[in-house]
Amino acid sequence: MKQLLTLALGLWLTACSSSIDQELFPQPGARNVNPDTRLSILFDSTPTVGKAGMIRVWDAATDTVVDSLDLSIPAGPTEPRKLPKAPYTWEPYSYDQPRKTNADTKPGTPSGVAEPTSDEYQLTIIGGFTDGFHFHPILVRENRAEIYLHHNLLQYGKEYYVTIDEGVLTTEDGSFHGIKKENKWRFKTKKEGPAADMRRLEVNADGTADFSTVQGALDYIPDFNTEPYTIYIHNGDYEELVYFRSKRNLTIEGESREGVKVHYPNNEVFNPYPKNVATNEWPGTFPSRRAAFMADNCEDLTMRNLTIATDLKGQAEGLLVMGERILLDEVTIIGSGDALQANGSVYLNKCRIIGDGDSILGRGPCFFNACELESRGPFMWIRNTDANHGNVFVRCHFEGIGKHAIIARTNPKYDYCEAVLIHCTMNNIHPIGWMGLPDKLVKQRYWEYDSRDTAGNPIDYSQRLKGSRRLDGEKDKELIASYMDPAFVLGGWNPMQ
Repeated sequence: MKQLLTLALGLWLTACSSSIDQELFPQPGARNVNPDTRLSILFDSTPTVGKAGMIRVWDAATDTVVDSLDLSIPAGPTEPRKLPKAPYTWEPYSYDQPRKTNADTKPGTPSGVAEPTSDEYQLTIIGGFTDGFHFHPILVRENRAEIYLHHNLLQYGKEYYVTIDEGVLTTEDGSFHGIKKENKWRFKTKKEGPAADMRRLEVNADGTADFSTVQGALDYIPDFNTEPYTIYIHNGDYEELVYFRSKRNLTIEGESREGVKVHYPNNEVFNPYPKNVATNEWPGTFPSRRAAFMADNCEDLTMRNLTIATDLKGQAEGLLVMGERILLDEVTIIGSGDALQANGSVYLNKCRIIGDGDSILGRGPCFFNACELESRGPFMWIRNTDANHGNVFVRCHFEGIGKHAIIARTNPKYDYCEAVLIHCTMNNIHPIGWMGLPDKLVKQRYWEYDSRDTAGNPIDYSQRLKGSRRLDGEKDKELIASYMDPAFVLGGWNPMQ
């Protein structure tokens, strides 16, 4: 009998060793885990993600599944689609109402007039946006597999265990055969969240703060909050798709600009906007979901000391904002195609914006102070109407990459486009400066004053397109002074106050 027991124990240990030999996070037996935690497995070599099998998280008290990821479902589209034209609607996403919870809807349930999202790809609800985002259930980075659960399904004060089917992840040596219940990858979440009166929330990817993800902290703040909140992000790598809306008086601050990076592999192909929406330019909200970091219908929002980036090429903003009185202070924004889309009054101070063309998109008004901009194509495609100013740059630097960098391009259907440069420097910009301008502008404003090269020499304006205008320091003195005033550009808002 003793020999049989010894043999049985040996077989059990052999069956379990392929799982328990890996480094797991949260660690088996961990307590006080944040409900927004990611699951992570560190291997001795780079694992491969399979095309079938399930990852499940179970309630340990009831042995019921609380979340599951089906690897047979593709993450998202990889080829662009043709979108039909559709009429405007003025109540598309009920942006003036508090968000629904995951208990109310399932991913892909339209929150307005959008058609239901197809369930042929992975879907999750982020920030209450029930139309759903495509996402990667597993992302492999070097030897680590990061597992992304659906949002807001884990709860405080619970014990969970994780199972992973064989074939979900494989290694070169074939030693990993999944994780079973008996492998005991169990952990307990914190008994409760931050106190109701806490207005400063901290985020740390290692799980030692109030939240493990930026999105987790944002979801904790109620929509249309009347009390100011601050989210402080510790240095770390935050690979997550961020979307939030209807926040007020919110500050998002990183520990350091280079040390905090929020990024995700997203673009217009992977997360296209709804088929029955013709454009993303309506009041108060937008259906676009292609950026890495999206702030929708927000007011009095401040972001500082962090880096935001998309990890895919194509139409893919690093940051997309819609709202009023948005302050970006020493933020690095990296995108492809469009790097920053800004709709509403935005003030940018000492920011760095890197894109591949049309790097700044939106309707304004935007005031750029002492910012650095890099682009392979047009630095901007401004679309403001006569209701507000467009893009104004004061003491900024424009760095062209390649042979096709120009300041801006225009489109005849946007009659009131405005781009004004004052005391700016530029390098490797095509001498025509602008693209697509008529010889005489009536309503559009493409103006420059005191543009210089990096050595401090005045720019040669001789080849500038005729439709652009070089302001005169004496004749246009009052006009130049007005455009150097943020309040003049931003509809009366002076962020410096």
